Amino acid sequence: MRVSSQGVTVVALLADPDAPTEIAQRMARTLPARLADKSGQGRRFDVEVVSEPFTSGTEDPPTLMRRIMDRGSAENWDIVVALTDLPLHSHGRKLAVNLNHEHGLALFSLPSLGGLRLQTRARRAVEEAVLGLAGPRTTEAEGPPRSQPLLGPFVNRLAPVHPGRTDEKETDDLRYVVGGPRGYLRVLAGMVRANRPWRLVPGLSKALAAALATGAVATVNSTVWTLAASLSTPRLVIATVGSVAIMIGWLIIDAELWHRSTESSPEARQRARLYNASTVVTVGIGVLVCYVGLLVINWVWALFILNDQVFASVTQNPLHAEEYLTLSWFVASVATVGGALGSGLESDEAIRAAAYSKREQERRHTLQDEHGDQPSK
Repeated sequence: MRVSSQGVTVVALLADPDAPTEIAQRMARTLPARLADKSGQGRRFDVEVVSEPFTSGTEDPPTLMRRIMDRGSAENWDIVVALTDLPLHSHGRKLAVNLNHEHGLALFSLPSLGGLRLQTRARRAVEEAVLGLAGPRTTEAEGPPRSQPLLGPFVNRLAPVHPGRTDEKETDDLRYVVGGPRGYLRVLAGMVRANRPWRLVPGLSKALAAALATGAVATVNSTVWTLAASLSTPRLVIATVGSVAIMIGWLIIDAELWHRSTESSPEARQRARLYNASTVVTVGIGVLVCYVGLLVINWVWALFILNDQVFASVTQNPLHAEEYLTLSWFVASVATVGGALGSGLESDEAIRAAAYSKREQERRHTLQDEHGDQPSK
């Protein structure tokens, strides 16, 4: 690791575009002072944020570490911390962080930090990694510095994260991986958060328009009144599950969101399962948000438009709060199915843009291009 002549340790946060860059920019506001306080000895730190797609075209950790190494060599940086929202794998395990003490490099896969309190977890992990990389240099035979337990407190808080093996030919000397069921769920939650499923709602404008139109018409339909009044709670729940499942399945199939691995290795199949699970959860959360929104809008519309005497004459039930809720609930299910049909008017690109992070979109574009370049049999 180089030492700046002015006695200031220059730390570069090399972040993928979109969410990693936002996290890095927020982190950079307080990171210099926090590092100085924790390091002691009057050390000073200068933090720079560089946003560029350093993971473009590859998910291979050694390749990414070499890119980071080359990028750092071209600049006056003492430590380079790279942040990506792509899930990385190494030897069949989910990677949390790669560290190279000789060159002062750290590569973080943000999904491995989980989906909750990501900003705080990322800041703490980066702080501990930088302090470890900024410690006294050791020879290659001695391995990573022992004066500071790299990521020690962070690992204790995240039990699934533990040191993983490295090979002589690889570009890191210490690696932390995520293992076990808890680790799988943590990475899955991180991938879903990176996709930002709440963006699916405004991203499906045509599907929402179809759903709202269906709900508005169904609310004033006397046949729908009769059906809603005759349905029990278990049947309403079944209607909800069925309509949401239809919407999720239609979006995934119509926009070709399902990931099919072109490789037959166990690691490739594991990655495919993880990507598909994140797709289902991402789309599922987005559809559930749409469903709740439709229920509320239909309830308000029913309060405004329905006449209690007309409703009672058709259903033989007075129009009370329970009837409003039951009708709105059933209409939301009907409208969701209408929205699924309306989603066919959306372009596949619009649905992918609403369902995935920018880096995930680029990853899938690359895979699609590679698949398209293969000669047909």
